[in-house]
Amino acid sequence: MNWFLNIFKKRTPEENIPMKKFLIVGLGNIGSEYTNTRHNIGFKILDYIANQEGISFQTVKLGEVAELKIKGRTLLLLKPNTYMNLSGKAVKYWLEKENIEKENMLVITDDLNLAFGTIRIKTKGSDGGHNGLKNIQLLLNSTEYPRFRFGISDAFKKGQQVNYVLGEWDTEEKEKLKERLEISSEIVKSFALAGLNNTMNTYNGK
Repeated sequence: MNWFLNIFKKRTPEENIPMKKFLIVGLGNIGSEYTNTRHNIGFKILDYIANQEGISFQTVKLGEVAELKIKGRTLLLLKPNTYMNLSGKAVKYWLEKENIEKENMLVITDDLNLAFGTIRIKTKGSDGGHNGLKNIQLLLNSTEYPRFRFGISDAFKKGQQVNYVLGEWDTEEKEKLKERLEISSEIVKSFALAGLNNTMNTYNGK
């Protein structure tokens, strides 16, 4: 039976308490040429969690999804396959399909305005010029949803922004990324288990 059918299967009386569901969205672009680019940090964090937990992604409508169950919570890890500029289409579909409220969604994205590896978790906010967030905002008609911004810095020359965000991590960044991915994994789990406010208090600025 497919994992998403398992969610709705008949439970025994002991299991009759519905599991709390969360949608964790990692933003990125599909294709091997984008795998190790700065713009794909959302995908990279979700891949790290999947590898860490021994779960795998399945290709489904508008993306790839993996299911993680921890302590009575179900986390659906979503990597949209719509390309960055149309991320909102996948987000809206999976929120509605799984009947998940916006406050139980965490969107992971890169941020040029933060130094490399800097973490900023927020309850809401503008798109900040990020095309993925811009499309999510458009289709949800809201800026009020939790987001996890991962700093990639703005160390590029004028006119080189696109090449920079679609460029691969340099040697120093790759080395530091290992520790940042572990903290990012902790943040995702904390969001579901401890709540958004506790997660912000614990991890913002780390």
